[in-house]
Amino acid sequence: MGLKSALSRPLAAYITNQYARWQQDPIGTQQQVLRSIVTKASGTAFGKEHDFGAIQSARDLARQVPVRDYEGLTAYFERVKHGEANVLWPGRPLYLAKTSGTTSGAKYIPLTKDSIPNHINGARDALLHYVRRTGKSAFLDGKLIFLSGSPELEEVGGIPTGRLSGIVNHHVPAYLRRNQLPSYATNIIDDWETKLARIVDETLTAPMTLISGIPPWVQMYFDRIVTRTGRPVGEVFPDFNLFVYGGVNFEPYRKKLFDTIGRPVDSVELFPASEGFLAFQDEPGNPGLLLLLDAGIYYEFIPAEQFFEPNPPRLSLADVELDKQYALVLNSNAGLWGYSLGDTVRFVQKYPFRVVVSGRIKHFLSAFGEHVIGEEVEQTLREAMQQHPEVEVVEFTVAPRVSDDPAIPSRHEWLIEFARPPHDAAAFSAALEAGLRHRNVYYDDLLTGNILAPLQLTPLSAGTFQRYMKSLGKLGGQNKVPRLSNDRGVADGLVSVG
Repeated sequence: MGLKSALSRPLAAYITNQYARWQQDPIGTQQQVLRSIVTKASGTAFGKEHDFGAIQSARDLARQVPVRDYEGLTAYFERVKHGEANVLWPGRPLYLAKTSGTTSGAKYIPLTKDSIPNHINGARDALLHYVRRTGKSAFLDGKLIFLSGSPELEEVGGIPTGRLSGIVNHHVPAYLRRNQLPSYATNIIDDWETKLARIVDETLTAPMTLISGIPPWVQMYFDRIVTRTGRPVGEVFPDFNLFVYGGVNFEPYRKKLFDTIGRPVDSVELFPASEGFLAFQDEPGNPGLLLLLDAGIYYEFIPAEQFFEPNPPRLSLADVELDKQYALVLNSNAGLWGYSLGDTVRFVQKYPFRVVVSGRIKHFLSAFGEHVIGEEVEQTLREAMQQHPEVEVVEFTVAPRVSDDPAIPSRHEWLIEFARPPHDAAAFSAALEAGLRHRNVYYDDLLTGNILAPLQLTPLSAGTFQRYMKSLGKLGGQNKVPRLSNDRGVADGLVSVG
């Protein structure tokens, strides 16, 4: 056992004990967080405009602060970007995390002196929980890779600015830096394919023990390793035994990733966002992610089916129910107030409160009134793959295909890039159809009433999703293709590069 591995064990015991304390009173912990952040921000421009002095409870917060997404708060973020102090949080941010926006282009999320520990400690604490629960710590003595964005930062309004993963890279503890790959020179390469080739060069003969990243981009890395060596990843890296991931639902990628590895490895799921590190898998084998309640973030939850109502209910942690879909709203020491994150979660456990990330509130398919969500299509695909074990999926998305001819019904189109296609495409399509009908009663009604025709399965050629993302300048890093769309933008883009 190496020194890092040995020292991690008492630290893991200390950290998990700290977590156990606030888990004894999660509701009280959240109330304390709310009081703390509102009090500290009461003198800011936002706090004065929204009368933070009158906020004593969650009900007061909902009355004083409306729910808004990034676009709704743009005026405040622009003031921060231009260097103004005391806008959303006391002082000026330490960093701005630049992330891909939707309607607003690039987004700039403040990271403050108070919020940055949440981002730094979240991943650390996830690994320490793994050490504590399993007793496995040898991975800390080998080489670790975090497939991430460039750590190079620019100045915006006098504030260092860059991708969140690049910012966090600057805060990797010194005792881990000697273990970390790739090198700085490789990590700052902008072109993802060039960078990936260099990463393979640097890691191919290294004693890799931990590999981390968003699953589709890790799969690209694994594919390059297999192509270069002709061997499965688990053979090339015999000491690789921990895969850490987040950003997308892992299930559609699980089979192909582990087939590429060639043997079982442990995994830990994270729920990171530029707006905060929100949850992690604290118990191996438990799919629920522990919601971090003592990290400077006060959570509100809006029932997903009511999110687009004029005044939807805003629930506190005390009010949530198991197995319901909620849109996440954040109030935090980063200066985010009534901030609609865009992600939906489903609680799978209380005391402790654990969630699964179920999709994006704006990524749903309701072109015909069916309101299909990401979790439904992901579970449907997983079930169909279990029924057809020969199938391996690289990536997929679902879009409406609206017919202009009244005599021809409209339908859903599933655009799937297969690593291994089904032996019987019609049977696989039928399995998808049955799975979605089972999960979504509105979709079932539309099929029963002949308003929709059975789905169309469109296989895409190898590399289509990569070519599509490259055409958008979003290949690699933290970029993701939406699972669902209400229009043909993504679908037509994929077909055009296929």
